[in-house]
Amino acid sequence: MRYLESPQLQEVLVAGAARLARRRKEIDRLNVFPVPDGDTGTNMYLTFMTALQEIGQVTEESLGAVTQAVAQGALRSARGNSGVILSQILQGFATVMAGKHRADARDIAAALRKGVEFAYRALANPVEGTMLTVARSAAEAAEYAAQRSRDLRRLSLYTYRKAAETLAVTPELLPVLKKAGVVDAGGQGFLVILEGMLQVFKRFRQDELSAIPLNFDRPEDEPLPRLESLDDIKFLYCTEFLMRSVDLPAATVRERLRDLGDCLMVVGNGETLKVHIHTNNPGTVLEECLAFGTLHDIHINNMRDQNIAMQKPNKPLGVVAVATGEGLAKIFESLGVDRIVHGQQTMNPSTEEILRAVDQTPADRVIILPNNANIILAAQQVQSLSRKEVRVVPTRTIPQGLAAMLAFLPDQDLETNITKMESARAGVRTGEVTQAVRDAALDGITVAEGEYIGLAEGRLLKGANLQEVTANVIAALVSGGELVTLYHGKEVSTSEAEELLRRLQEAFPDLEFELYYGGQPLYHFIIAVE
Repeated sequence: MRYLESPQLQEVLVAGAARLARRRKEIDRLNVFPVPDGDTGTNMYLTFMTALQEIGQVTEESLGAVTQAVAQGALRSARGNSGVILSQILQGFATVMAGKHRADARDIAAALRKGVEFAYRALANPVEGTMLTVARSAAEAAEYAAQRSRDLRRLSLYTYRKAAETLAVTPELLPVLKKAGVVDAGGQGFLVILEGMLQVFKRFRQDELSAIPLNFDRPEDEPLPRLESLDDIKFLYCTEFLMRSVDLPAATVRERLRDLGDCLMVVGNGETLKVHIHTNNPGTVLEECLAFGTLHDIHINNMRDQNIAMQKPNKPLGVVAVATGEGLAKIFESLGVDRIVHGQQTMNPSTEEILRAVDQTPADRVIILPNNANIILAAQQVQSLSRKEVRVVPTRTIPQGLAAMLAFLPDQDLETNITKMESARAGVRTGEVTQAVRDAALDGITVAEGEYIGLAEGRLLKGANLQEVTANVIAALVSGGELVTLYHGKEVSTSEAEELLRRLQEAFPDLEFELYYGGQPLYHFIIAVE
């Protein structure tokens, strides 16, 4: 096999995504800390699958057009750091393939190299021993193979083997991986994609190449809806949510919803589907889908109200913040945040979701507070996608975001606020209390699945019970601090939180305490020390 055209490239991409779908939970479990967030496999899978949906909108069946559509789709759907890095690899790949109808071994090697260059540029401080290192090794191997053979089978096999060898040594390059006894999760995800692609290459015969039919939601001859005025809104409510169950039938769900509205999208795998539809009966949509599984992350927006709001005069400066939990969302809104992106600890919001919030913010300039280290890159992507002037204050935790908002002055200019908010976020220390999602050993501490654990500025702690772990986290953070603020999650009742607060006040009589309802899932307490 000496070259690829558009149909074969589509099959290769779909095979890579399918392999990632099967192994994403295994990749998720490679997280260094045994906490229920930062699901690398899921983030990469959702980024990749949503990107592939863009192929259905391509009218020109050229290699360049397909790669460009996938790259743009990945950019908008990127979830978490791994998803953003993957989107950048695809973006660089598309840059080399632009205008091409077929690609040989040298084209593919050059495209992979360009993708790696894009990925490295996306990070202010690239870290070796991660997905970046594995991807760079793959690119170097592809270049070596392309110089010696035109056979794409040989190139794919050699590239996969070198990437696998590099993944195996990531623990030697990154000490935190070695301590945890795992390889890099993003690197593993990248290798799994190559593995799926390799399986296709190995069975190709050039005289039998054909495109795999892709099951997209919108028929190729159905035009995209265009909104000229408020009167053109036929279906009022934009309804989005996730469905979870075992072996969800996407085609059946799609058929059940098809007559309830337009702009229907049902994407995902057999256990998780994302549904998007414009409808006049969101309750009916939810009822129909409840027959198939549980519903999560439900968003219902009145598009007429949104359109009217967008026509209002813009204010000089607005803020978008990512928050998990109804209590935290209300606190951010009370401090002046214009739009909340409702993130989840086990599913980071995509670049597209953050971009949508920025575009809906009635301001000419917008500040984004990611409030999670794994969302910063996705937020930074919005800067190049929005027509507005967008700045990101790289808040890594909820307490940092709240501290930044307390320093926010809406009547001051953008640069003044960026300076004040940056300074404020640096002055707060963060702790978290949760339960281990798996057995783990790190930094000399052994924890069992289900055991209460704490994180004090990233340092793993444990204790015999919830109160002891919370006290240990505060003790680790409190040096030089005076005020401790606790945000209790939805798994802790108000009475339980108040009783724990009383005991903490007895244990730390010199500290001032405040308690608020955060409503966040999975984390019993988020703690700020100032």
